[in-house]
Amino acid sequence: MITPVLPTYARAPLSFVEGSGPWLVTETGERYLDLGAGIAVNALGHAHPRLVAALEAQGRRLWHTSNLYRVPQQESLAELLVANTFADTVFFTNSGTEAAECAVKMARKCFHAKEQPERVEILCFEGSFHGRSSAGIAAAGSAKMTEGFGPLLPGFRHLPWGAHEALEAAIGPTTAAIMIEPIQGEGGIKPLPEACLKGLRALCDQHGILLILDEVQCGMGRTGRLFAHEWAGVTPDIMPVAKGIGGGFPLGACLATENAARGMTLGTHGSTYGGNPLACAVGLAVIETMLEPAFLPRVRAAAGRFRQGLEGLVAAHPAVFDHVRGDGLMLGLVCRAPVADVIAKGYDARVILVPAAENTARILPPLNLSDAEIDEALVRLDQAATALVTARGAA
Repeated sequence: MITPVLPTYARAPLSFVEGSGPWLVTETGERYLDLGAGIAVNALGHAHPRLVAALEAQGRRLWHTSNLYRVPQQESLAELLVANTFADTVFFTNSGTEAAECAVKMARKCFHAKEQPERVEILCFEGSFHGRSSAGIAAAGSAKMTEGFGPLLPGFRHLPWGAHEALEAAIGPTTAAIMIEPIQGEGGIKPLPEACLKGLRALCDQHGILLILDEVQCGMGRTGRLFAHEWAGVTPDIMPVAKGIGGGFPLGACLATENAARGMTLGTHGSTYGGNPLACAVGLAVIETMLEPAFLPRVRAAAGRFRQGLEGLVAAHPAVFDHVRGDGLMLGLVCRAPVADVIAKGYDARVILVPAAENTARILPPLNLSDAEIDEALVRLDQAATALVTARGAA
């Protein structure tokens, strides 16, 4: 018999009733160190006082009006994003999936407005993840997400990760854009080298097509810059973001240049909830916190400490871990033992990790993790690895 909640998730046997900073608490009072942050969502941890205050203040005044009217909080958040990024304009959504969907529509509509309606194809990459809408699964193209949902939305071509010659050969008269994550998240925490990002920008400029950088997971301070592409010194034309932008409140955005957004005129896109007063009040508090002078340098320092500790953990447990990859506080422990076993032993040690492809355990903690909390995380990860080695030896 089917459950009241549609059974589409393989849920861990855990439930939490309270959270504070990087800590989650169960009904029975057990405290877990959360290195998943709701899959990179709780960028400032659980129940951050500034976000709680913003939510309470706005919640007592006005929650929702729809986009039939001006939304001052939305305008303020858009202005702040435009002032601190490449973008000239922003469309607000409720999720990363919706932001990626907007990016696809925007790219195609741009060329329609340029009187090049044949340019509809989006070039994507194996191992990518762009959400679970029809366009999102068509862009990713992986069998586990597309099987049984055909026919797939046309207009997407998938290329091997890092296949530069194949990419250049794929660009033709119907190409509208290249869509890629600067760091693959679901794909196993795989960073795109800075030289490749620069090459993609040059290739798009050369052929007059658009560059879509999906920063839903790797953006919002996660790499120690506000957005991951900043490390390469390049800018996209369109960028979907979400997760950390709301700090736990459902919020996403599609950022774009004026040129890329030229086709998105009155009535071409919309959202009932997207960018409502409540969501944007929280988003403003998140962005304002991240733009404080000490915030991103602290993320970079924390990332260095955590990375060094993880490298030591790999060296100490070669039967469990293979290597560390990623950037900033978007890190992956590539495992030799089954990643499901690593995560299960993590639960026993009261530390939370997130699984990904290529037998990788994702480490996506709150960005304001303290040194003491990093050290505690490393102790608990060591305990989990030791317990796994012991259990495998006994077996």
